[in-house]
Amino acid sequence: MSQTELYAVEIRGEAGTRRSGRKRPDGIATTNVVLSASIGDNASVFRDILRLFVPEGSTVADVTWGKGAFWKFVSDNLYTVLPSDLKTGVDCRNLPYDDASIDALVLDPPYMEGLFRREIGHMAGSGSHAAFREHYSDGKATDHDVGAPKYHDAVVDLYLKAGQEARRVLRNYGVFIVKCQDEVSANTQRLTHVELINAWAKDFYCKDLFVVVRPNKPGIVRLLTQEHARKNHSYFLVLIKRDQEYPKRIRPPKGRKVKTETGVNPS
Repeated sequence: MSQTELYAVEIRGEAGTRRSGRKRPDGIATTNVVLSASIGDNASVFRDILRLFVPEGSTVADVTWGKGAFWKFVSDNLYTVLPSDLKTGVDCRNLPYDDASIDALVLDPPYMEGLFRREIGHMAGSGSHAAFREHYSDGKATDHDVGAPKYHDAVVDLYLKAGQEARRVLRNYGVFIVKCQDEVSANTQRLTHVELINAWAKDFYCKDLFVVVRPNKPGIVRLLTQEHARKNHSYFLVLIKRDQEYPKRIRPPKGRKVKTETGVNPS
């Protein structure tokens, strides 16, 4: 039988009716979908990320809570939210949660090297940006240990250590939502989102990436010569914790319980 004849063959359904053997996908035509890039604020994009990737009723730890700005468009009764940050006495690199006990984790630490300074007067975020500094670093200078990374490498080091904790507390196939931004450090382009994705590839699958574009145009106080494009966008990374027993699997087997380090959770 030819390929054309195979497509045209009639097969009998369970109810005894006859239908075409050609596959007819379900669904509707629509443009009302979540997009990978948006102009606006973080909160609307974050709401869409939760809708896409985090089932209602999940336990979500926001470990850099700040003022809870991400959550302003999320209804209070949808998730069990565990808010924490430095002001509550919780460091994202040392979380008070059991292994494999969290369904989703949100990380948004300081992502500008200018917030990592030993003296407050040298820190970025002064004047009209003072609230930004307070939100991300508690308004305090950063203690520097001898031999510890500095500048942009200090930013990445914080992310990676927080990622180790995220791996510990998330269940297998748990969702890791990370906010970050690229930057130019010491006149060198540093693609933070690429560095993080590559560093976490063994433990996390990068399922999606969202670009958030500032609605206003950033200004520069004293510009002599522009050597790099001015950053006016940031990223949300959506990563899925790999099951180390099945490291190539990017989602749990359908209909099966998900094995965790402390037991099982429904998929």
